[in-house]
Amino acid sequence: MLEKIIETAEFLRTNGIERPDAGIILGTGLGGLSTAIKNPVEIDYRDIPNFPVSTVEGHAGKLISGDFGGKKIVAMKGRFHYYEGYSSEQVAMPIRVLKYLGIRNLFLSNAAGGLNPDFQIGDIMIITDHINLMPNPLVGQNDERIGPRFPDMSGSYDRSLINRADEIAKKNGIRVHKGIYLGTTGPTFETPAEYRYFRAIGADSVGMSTVPEVIVARHMGLPCFAVSIITDLGIEGKIVYTTHESVQREAEKAEARMTIIMTELIASL
Repeated sequence: MLEKIIETAEFLRTNGIERPDAGIILGTGLGGLSTAIKNPVEIDYRDIPNFPVSTVEGHAGKLISGDFGGKKIVAMKGRFHYYEGYSSEQVAMPIRVLKYLGIRNLFLSNAAGGLNPDFQIGDIMIITDHINLMPNPLVGQNDERIGPRFPDMSGSYDRSLINRADEIAKKNGIRVHKGIYLGTTGPTFETPAEYRYFRAIGADSVGMSTVPEVIVARHMGLPCFAVSIITDLGIEGKIVYTTHESVQREAEKAEARMTIIMTELIASL
C-alpha cells in the first residue's frame, strides 16, 4: 500500500500540488467552498493513479490545490463512500496521499441528518466525537511505516481546533452546535426506528461518510476538524421524506457560513 501512496503523491507533486499546509474534504452539496480557493490547480480524480472515482451526484471528483485563508491547501471536491462499492480502505486511501503530500491538519465536512431535538435544518454541528457503524478501514495487515497496529481514538477531533472554531463562530454571529456524529454504510436513509436507536446510543447526527477518513487520519497522527451541515431531521414528529436532492439543496444554503468558519480557522494555523 505504501508504494501506491508514494506513487500517487509523486504524480500530484509533478502536476503542481506541492507542500500543502492542510487538506479539506468537501461533502455532499458543499463543493462550492472550492470557489474560494485562489490560484487553483485542478486535477480530475480519473487522471490520478490509484485514486477511486466519485460516482455520486454533488461530488465533482476533483482535487484542487491553491491558496485559502492565507495558507496552501489541497481540497477534495467530492469524496468516496463505502456504499459506492469501494472498500473502507479505498474510501480512506486519498487521506493517506494527502498526508504524504505534506498536510499537517485535515478538515472535513458532511451533510447529515439531525438527531438532537435542539437542531434545525441548516444548522452547523462541530463534531466532537463519532460512533462507527461501518467496516473499519484498518482491518487487515498493518504497515508500521504508516501507523501503529492499535491507534488511540480518544482524541479523534482536535480540541484546540474545536475551541478556535467556536470562537470564530461567535465572532461572526454564526449559530453552531457541538455533538457526536454516527457513521453508517448507507445508501439508504434511516428508518424512524433507526433514528431512535442512534439517538439512544448517543448520536447527535448521522451520515454515510467522514468516520473512515478520520480513523485513517488518526492512524497517521493527523489532527482532524470536522463539521456536519444538518440537512434533514431524524427527530420524532419532524421526520419528512428525504431525497439526495433535498440534502444537496440544504447543504448549499449553509455553505457560506461553513466557509467563513473554515477560512478563518485555516488562517489561524
